[in-house]
Amino acid sequence: MPVIKDKKTDLTIIDTDKIPFGKDRPDLSEVADALKPMILSASGWRKVFAASGDEESREAGLTGADKVLAGAMAFVFAPFLKKQSGKNSPVVTIAMDSRPTGPALADILTRVFLALGVEVQYHFISAAPEAMAWAGRSGRTDGFAYISASHNPVGHNGIKFGLNTGGVLDGQQSAELISRFKDVLSSEEQIEDIMELADTADRDLLEKTCNQSSYWKKESYGNYKIFTDRVISGSDDPDEQQKILEAISAAAEKSPVGIIAEHNGSARSLSIDKEYLESLNILVKTLNDKPGLFVHRIVPEGFSLDLCREELEKAHSENPAYQLGYVPDCDGDRGNLVYIDESGEAKILEAQEVFALSVLAELAFQEWTGLSSGKTAVSVNGPTSLRIEAIAGKFGAEVHRAEVGEANVVNLAVSLREKGYNVPILGEGSNGGNITYPAAVRDPLNTAGAMLKLLSLKTVEEKPGLFEIWCRKSGQMDKFVRNCTLSDIIKTLPVYTTTSAFEDQAIMRIKTESHGELKKRYEENFPREWESRRSELNKRLGITSWEEINNEGIHSRTGVGPQYRSGAEKGGLKILFRNKAGDAVSYIWMRGSGTEPVFRVLADVKGNNREMEQYLLNWQREMIALADKD
Repeated sequence: MPVIKDKKTDLTIIDTDKIPFGKDRPDLSEVADALKPMILSASGWRKVFAASGDEESREAGLTGADKVLAGAMAFVFAPFLKKQSGKNSPVVTIAMDSRPTGPALADILTRVFLALGVEVQYHFISAAPEAMAWAGRSGRTDGFAYISASHNPVGHNGIKFGLNTGGVLDGQQSAELISRFKDVLSSEEQIEDIMELADTADRDLLEKTCNQSSYWKKESYGNYKIFTDRVISGSDDPDEQQKILEAISAAAEKSPVGIIAEHNGSARSLSIDKEYLESLNILVKTLNDKPGLFVHRIVPEGFSLDLCREELEKAHSENPAYQLGYVPDCDGDRGNLVYIDESGEAKILEAQEVFALSVLAELAFQEWTGLSSGKTAVSVNGPTSLRIEAIAGKFGAEVHRAEVGEANVVNLAVSLREKGYNVPILGEGSNGGNITYPAAVRDPLNTAGAMLKLLSLKTVEEKPGLFEIWCRKSGQMDKFVRNCTLSDIIKTLPVYTTTSAFEDQAIMRIKTESHGELKKRYEENFPREWESRRSELNKRLGITSWEEINNEGIHSRTGVGPQYRSGAEKGGLKILFRNKAGDAVSYIWMRGSGTEPVFRVLADVKGNNREMEQYLLNWQREMIALADKD
């Protein structure tokens, strides 16, 4: 049969009778126009692939020019993978989220890879953490091409490349691939080669590859369950894993905990979530678990969590065990949380709070298991709230910062481990979610696992639970509750007020093309601005001094001027404010996009002080606007 369907969902994987191009062969100018709006970065390549150009379109087809872009992705990754693996016939895993254009992109990728001698393991729809766990842990693939536009609207799509480390390519590798991609698409001859490869791919091999999809999905699913045992337990030892997981399971059986998983038609709807959580005696209700049926916008922010919040309240009123809910994005590597507060009302947790709770949980868990040894560190991005230093410091852990971008935070953690640090958790507080070692990508199941450990591993007889460990470390035993809820734990978090990365004021449009030039003018203006406000800042926040910090890649450099930056100077720039005792009490931060004329800005203030957070944010916006005019 030419049309091959997925056995579990009955969705079409491929029609092998269809020739991708045939006589419909876009020319160089059409391809150039298709490439123009494409975002190319270490975090992923993406654009609107829906043929109409409507970012909210649910069309499945691609334009001829966009098919060329898809073919070029495989065309440049194939030799890169051969070089990195040292193999003439390496193996690549192809998986995707649940967007309508995913199968069409995978069709072209698969044909070109096969034509270039790359073996394809086709997983069809699979959550990104599951596919990347397969790449990093199975030992049966040399790399992956994951088709997704993450949290972008449904008409968008794109790709993330990685090797068998389980994480995406680093900045240098990504830059090499991007450069080659652009070169290929500027050549009429190579564009023709790509179309010819796609059209002439061996049909029998194509059918065989796509018919094996259910086998690889089953293998990946099982591998992911085993890997999640490792991540949640924090141990490589099977006996220790079983002991810890049984402790969580026994605690949950004695004091039930329930979770609402609102999948919104994402790739997580086909992953291990329900089965895995129920194996730990967690009560689970899933909603919208048919892939591709999106009931609200994809980004799991703000009103996108309202349905989960409403369902959690309803479930909690029927059974108080239900305390938590999560909503993932389309590829399922990120999930934001809702929880029940003391009044029985479901509330949305801010991204910074989600990460803070996860860090608290994993550092306390290190103490609980006795696994902690030597120097401990947490790897975060520049705009993560200072509350992480406040939490980590109570456990004697250091906080190290990288530039925005999951790959940067992961690579910083790798560097720290090479220096002898134990790095049990890392992530980007500004975006929510967490990466729990040895995972190399965010995973809402690991975030849920961190919350479950906090709620399940309670004080028993003489052994302090995670919440008691935290209360003792932070000097808050007056707030300790033996049978704690998530609301009880949230009340003990260090209080900081932080700009959300997703509010309108967090984005500025700029005219200056050179980020380095804008930063130079900003630095020239700042001393004057500081002098004009230092008295007020001292009076209102106790600020007496400042320092500038630049984050580029995995590097953090303190100092003013271009000598503390490198290259295109597109990293994050932070002004950190200290009080008389030298303690960091707030900061303002900015970072320009590498693909559009936008600067992202943020302010972080110690304490519950929205007025001062807005004051600092507005000041930052004014200073950037001034630098943009000069």
